[in-house]
Amino acid sequence: MNLEKLQIAQQDFLRVYPQGFQDPKMAELAKKHQVDKMTDFVLDVFSRDQFNIPERILENWAKAVSRSSMVSMFEKPKFKNMLHDLSAHEKELMINGLYELLHGDAKAGFNAQLDILKQYKLAKWSLISAVPAYFKPQQEVFIKPTTAKGVIKYFELPNLIYKPTPSWDFYCEYRKQILALMNFVDKQLAPNTAAFCGFLMMSLPNKS
Repeated sequence: MNLEKLQIAQQDFLRVYPQGFQDPKMAELAKKHQVDKMTDFVLDVFSRDQFNIPERILENWAKAVSRSSMVSMFEKPKFKNMLHDLSAHEKELMINGLYELLHGDAKAGFNAQLDILKQYKLAKWSLISAVPAYFKPQQEVFIKPTTAKGVIKYFELPNLIYKPTPSWDFYCEYRKQILALMNFVDKQLAPNTAAFCGFLMMSLPNKS
């Protein structure tokens, strides 16, 4: 990874926004994304005890995706419709997958969701990474395809070849490198992974 480019990006960003993501100039952007509000919602509706009521999980899953500023407007209704159209068995698999991703065997949960999403032609990075990014904002990452491709190329992240179909191996490696990069910047630029990735996106030569 190119840490020199990262330091230059940090200097340029702090020149415009001296207080990082706490800077008044960033207030409007923060209102748009409402990461803290979304995190509170997701932590509440996807806590372990909530999984005792499957239909409520599906309802709140659709709400979380529809409220997310990070998910495409085109993908939101398709995801909601998919949850509605799933068979009883598929709903069980999806819900168990989400539970494992958030609370148990993350790899198994990721792949369980991916299998269903593929069947409905909705295997999108945004749909599989949004909820975890809100649920664990210091540990998990949201993957926006154009941003991920740009970050990998510009900051020269090794061992990563972006592919549009989600995979657990790519997710783990990308997450590992994003978390590593966060250690090399001012904390004002990395209050959570979503903000940090936003900073990286804004630092790309051609904004994604």
